[in-house]
Amino acid sequence: MKDSLFIRAAFSQQIERPPVWMMRQAGRFMPEYWEIKNKYSFLEMCKTPEIAADVTMLPVDLLGIDAAILFSDILVTGEAMGGDLSFTQGVGPRFSNPVRTKEDIDRLDTEVIHKLQYVADAIKVIQQRLNGSIPLIGFAGAPFTVMSYLIEGGSSRDFKLTKLFMHNQPELAHQLLAKIAKVTAGYLNLQIEAGVNAIQIFDSWAQALAWDDYKEFSHHYITEIISNLNRKDIPVISFCKGSSVFAPLMAEAKPDVISIDWNVDLKDIKHRLPQGVAVQGNLDPHILYADKSVIKDRIHRLFERMRGEEGFIFNLGHGIMPDIPFDNVKYAVEVIKEFRY
Repeated sequence: MKDSLFIRAAFSQQIERPPVWMMRQAGRFMPEYWEIKNKYSFLEMCKTPEIAADVTMLPVDLLGIDAAILFSDILVTGEAMGGDLSFTQGVGPRFSNPVRTKEDIDRLDTEVIHKLQYVADAIKVIQQRLNGSIPLIGFAGAPFTVMSYLIEGGSSRDFKLTKLFMHNQPELAHQLLAKIAKVTAGYLNLQIEAGVNAIQIFDSWAQALAWDDYKEFSHHYITEIISNLNRKDIPVISFCKGSSVFAPLMAEAKPDVISIDWNVDLKDIKHRLPQGVAVQGNLDPHILYADKSVIKDRIHRLFERMRGEEGFIFNLGHGIMPDIPFDNVKYAVEVIKEFRY
């Protein structure tokens, strides 16, 4: 995979055009996804290797993207540790036994990698199907984001319970984060051993944090995870909502790539990062609702801005929304693949 466009870009090597993949590319904007989803629960899809492989392959077969990403969820680590996880249509993920006390934290197990073997099994099936055509990206949720779901019991608009926990009981917060970080590093190494070609760490809710809190309760643990990865020839991508603010700090954790949200000029942020750190992003996904002429113009505008920059992977600033027209996503990929520097 060293010669693939995506891997070369991730390692800041020369490329003839930016490679493309999109966060949530195997998702609800595709009718084919719903054909599968209507037969199984979300967790069944994640935990059945053949089904996870089917969903992972949808954007490979239908969009022709330059990298596949494992179909799974960031919360499988929290479930493996003892969280009672469920997914409800229109509600999202729920933990019915939220973590609120020292006793709750003590109950969480860290010797859980065997419980995540289904992910390794899925990776092996996917790699058989990919047959060396494009790289496969594995991933995990960052400790702060996983912690927020465990404490809140699900999604939150303001993360009030999580922030109160951090501020009033920082020692307990660090105890919980350390447990999650240990599991996350082991889980990512399991994926690397199973055959993924790259790793992305998702800190989906980091934008809720102030700078000092991000540094103490998120960045510290991401740094620890990355330092414990068996990352030879495996690029590591760090993503958070808020990366337009936190990117210079994120670079200190030594990822190969930082995925940037759409709130900043990509070239400007690239020049604020150490040499050899690639950037991924950063089209506003809402552009994909627009007319095709607008989609093409915005992609070309981004590419011209990044002309001459080594280490650039095209992606969205966050995931594809479920009601974005499939034809628009397909058109965007075609525009990108036709572009040449």
